[in-house]
Amino acid sequence: MKRVYDFLKKAEVYYLATVDGDSPRVRPFGTVNEFEGRLYIQTGKAKSVSRQLAENPQAEICAFMDGAWIRIACELVEDDRVQARKSMLDAYPNLRAMYDENDGNTQVFYMKNATATFSSFGKETEEVKF
Repeated sequence: MKRVYDFLKKAEVYYLATVDGDSPRVRPFGTVNEFEGRLYIQTGKAKSVSRQLAENPQAEICAFMDGAWIRIACELVEDDRVQARKSMLDAYPNLRAMYDENDGNTQVFYMKNATATFSSFGKETEEVKF
């Protein structure tokens, strides 16, 4: 899991794919946090991605950096504890201009049943499950 975290953190931007009805939706994200042995991402409840994950928590994350890429297939599970939201916002203090752990909008999800696939041209593909 640390290798997955390190890759996403260093890449700074990853793309989150969700399902909206019968259509895929992809958007850039930039938050990843390790909290209590799990990897978390953050969004706002007012965003369409929140509704999409409530309807179907299956997601895929993809990032590219230095000629290598990662794909993470997972279920994103909401953690509604204030401690989880606070941990995320403490890791990304610049988000505090828009979010607060007690605002009723900030939402964090952890990756469950995740399979991360590391790939690059000319190297063997590697999988990490967490």
